[in-house]
Amino acid sequence: MNKDLVAIFEYLEREKGIKREIVVAAIEESLIAAARKSLYGAPNITVRIQPKTGEIEVYCEKEIVAEVDDPPTEISLETARELDPDCSLGQFIDIEVTPKDFGRIAAQTARQVIAQKLRVAERDVIYEEYRHRVGEMVSGTVKRFARGANLVVDLGKVEGLLPARNYPKTERYHIGDRVHALLLTVQDLENGGAEVILSRSDPKLATQLFEQEVPEIHDGTVQIVQIVREAGYRTKVVVRSNDPRVDPVGTCVGVRGTRVKTIVRELNNEKVDIIPFADDPIDLLQNALEPVLIRKVSLNEDERTVSIVVDDDNYATVLGRRGMNARLNGQLIGYTIEVQKINEYKQRIAVERRELAELPESALDAPLKLDGISALLVENLVDAGYDTLRKTLRAGPEDISAIPGVSLELADKILERVKETALKLRDGGAKKSQVDEE
Repeated sequence: MNKDLVAIFEYLEREKGIKREIVVAAIEESLIAAARKSLYGAPNITVRIQPKTGEIEVYCEKEIVAEVDDPPTEISLETARELDPDCSLGQFIDIEVTPKDFGRIAAQTARQVIAQKLRVAERDVIYEEYRHRVGEMVSGTVKRFARGANLVVDLGKVEGLLPARNYPKTERYHIGDRVHALLLTVQDLENGGAEVILSRSDPKLATQLFEQEVPEIHDGTVQIVQIVREAGYRTKVVVRSNDPRVDPVGTCVGVRGTRVKTIVRELNNEKVDIIPFADDPIDLLQNALEPVLIRKVSLNEDERTVSIVVDDDNYATVLGRRGMNARLNGQLIGYTIEVQKINEYKQRIAVERRELAELPESALDAPLKLDGISALLVENLVDAGYDTLRKTLRAGPEDISAIPGVSLELADKILERVKETALKLRDGGAKKSQVDEE
């Protein structure tokens, strides 16, 4: 028993970081409760444990009386003087009453109280060791599985829990595997202990990996502005440099990609995009989509949406698997992104122009005038037969680009301006009709 206790003291000190005096106090308290059940009627019980030897002594305080009426609480003067020759009637004396066998109930009580006290002591150690490390990356080994796919990770002094929801579904682990994870939180348990919760899905894990691999981020030369992540599939990191001489993207990638390859390997081959920062959300979106070019863009501040048009060949790339790429880019710029193919966009715009061309407004048949388009260009349109809004609305980009000096891109711009002018005429006519009716 003594050797077992000393071994427990040493183990808890070495492996759990719990001081020996805390363990001794917990065991003493538990044994007091156990001794009271074994020594019925003895109210004043004291337990003393020698920390170095593990020796256990149980004492009961008794009153010295001339005639004993209650043996559990009283002792005769004659018996007491065998222990202390100088004692006298009315005094109290500690009598060693260490039971040879505490019994099943006593041992069970001791185990319960010891377990409770040690949980509290371990919780204090966990808080002291890990509460200030929340948000940092820690490492350990997979010790066992708990409640399905939840992982119990040995961190050294304590065990951490890596819930199945906190690591990508693409990752598989075995007992003994080395794990790097983010220390997400330290939470209290109902039984009085504490638990370290880990995560490999949190975007901050990628932040920690970049800070570890890129010294310029650690010293503040390069700054991570924002990071979004679909754990197991894709991470997007927006970076900028605080030194105009330092390229933030190249710095994070490293020579021949060595730095980012290390991060990708730690994230189990998750795709990592490093994007240069831009103040304007559309510019930032274009940076995130490189080398894909945004052909058309429309921003709705009220609904926080951005509608973009891209070449048909780039549509699947911009959207991504199950819309993942568009969703992550939307998180980067703070808008919901809607993606459309250029051919579908052109077809829709052509239908809208044809509908406008059928409006009854007489202004559509007036001589052509377009704000924002040079007089020379308008003159060329008129010479080509497009001398009214109605005739121009019925034309397509290919028709307008057939005019000498007009590119297909310029033709799109002209038709867009024609459409805007027609819409103003339509809306103005609708308002006039409403006023007349009133």
